[in-house]
Parts: sequence; structure tokens; C-alpha cells
Amino acid sequence: MSFDVRAGELFGFVGSNGAGKTTAMRIALGVLAADSGEVRWDGRPITLETRRRIGYMPEERGLYPRMKVAEQLVYLARLHGMGAAEAQRSVKWWTERLDVATRRDDEVQKLSLGNQQRVQLAAALVHDPDILVLDEPFSGLDPVAVDVMSNVLRDKAAHGVPVVFSSHQLDLVERLCDRVGIVRKGQMVACGTVDELRAGGAPRLVVDAPRASADWAATLPGVKVLEHKGTRTELELGEGADDQEVLRAALATGPVREFAPRRPSLTELFRTVVTQGGVR
Repeated sequence: MSFDVRAGELFGFVGSNGAGKTTAMRIALGVLAADSGEVRWDGRPITLETRRRIGYMPEERGLYPRMKVAEQLVYLARLHGMGAAEAQRSVKWWTERLDVATRRDDEVQKLSLGNQQRVQLAAALVHDPDILVLDEPFSGLDPVAVDVMSNVLRDKAAHGVPVVFSSHQLDLVERLCDRVGIVRKGQMVACGTVDELRAGGAPRLVVDAPRASADWAATLPGVKVLEHKGTRTELELGEGADDQEVLRAALATGPVREFAPRRPSLTELFRTVVTQGGVR
């Protein structure tokens, strides 16, 4: 698996369960040893010192349930090399930014799952890392918490921090990320912006023709009917298909209320790449 995450970039790491996302992240963090290859930061192999500059949020959350929030975050910041006063200031800042300041003196186990998630993000950020690696950071969050976390990640990227995170919420990945990498069976099978990934697929059309029958486009050369629902038909244009011929056929049935290209969502691209091979 080969890929890069650039400075100031939000990189979405997506794949089916068991595809290898968490394993790749653990190798980057040194939790697992790679059989071969290497992980580099700024052109040099990652060392223990480099890893102290990484903010990591594991999928299996790593907080001590009976430890108080502030006490725990200060402890983690000190492990990353911060002094006591600096750690206290950072904990105050991040708990306020993530809206858990009123829970600083509570044990983690007394927090809701959403607030535990916010504290876990604070643990990844409290030492002001140069790199962020987050495994399913949006899992279980309500829409308000998703917005808070999204804004934090955008802000870190805007300050030049490379951010890589995995998620099964593909609509969120599509909205948030600069580039996306799709993993299948331990390999990076597609990587690029959503627009670049879309460019590799066959063009699609949506046609709204109220008087057309369900099979009006079935015999058009190179045209595949993906869905016919009500008055709307979604078509995929194969090699040699002529969109103007499709338009003429639609007009032959009567009035056409809509005739427009349809860009596949990241969810559809993901399904194509994972199940059918797709394009790099």
C-alpha cells in the first residue's frame, strides 16, 4: 500500500471492514511492525521522536474510564513532552473548543459517548501535533458534534497539519476531504480528489420524461438503464453512446422536463471500486 498525505490536506481513508485501514494506521504509529516498506515523514523515516509529534485517535478508544477528564489530558500532554503549565493551558483551550469544559472534573465513564469522543479528540490534539491520524473519529457523534469536529480538522489543516482519517460516513468524507484513498484487501486501489475519481467512471444522465415508458431507452446503443422510477430514468453511457441520440429518443416520447448529467456520489464510487475493481 503506497500513498502520501500532504501538508495542510484532509485525506479520507475509506474501505470495507477488514480492508486494512486500521492496520496501516497502526504501522504508521509504530503499534505494529511492517513486514516490508517504510513510513516517512518529511522525506525521512519516522522515529520515536517523530511519533511524539503525531496526534492519534484509535478506533478502540484509549481513555482511562475512572480518571478525571482534565487530569487525564494533562497526563497525556506531559507524556508527549509538555511542561505542566503548558499542558494545563492546552487542556483548558481544547476542552473549551470542544465544548466539554464543564466536564473537566468528571470521570470519563460518567460522560456520554459523544462527550467521550470529544475528550478522545482532545487527547489527540492536546500536545499540538504536527500530524493527525484519526481512526473513525466521527463514529457515534450527533450532527452538532460532527460539525464541531469537522471545524477543528479544517482548522488544523489550514495551519499546515496533514490530517488522515478513516470513516464509513462517505457523505461526510466527500464533503470534508481534499483527497480520498480507497483501500481493498490491503491495497490502495483508488486515490485522488472526488472529482478525479468521478472522471474515471462512465458518464451518467438523468432524464425526466413524464410520458416515457419504463423501457424507452433499453434499445439505445451503448446505453444502460440503471434505474427507472416514476418519470425519471438514470442512464449510463458506454463507449460510443451519443447523448444527443438519447435526447432525441426521450423527446420522441413527449415533453422532457429534465435532461442533465449526473455525477456519482462517493458512496457509488466506493461501491464500484470495491465490488467491481473500478479505476485507479
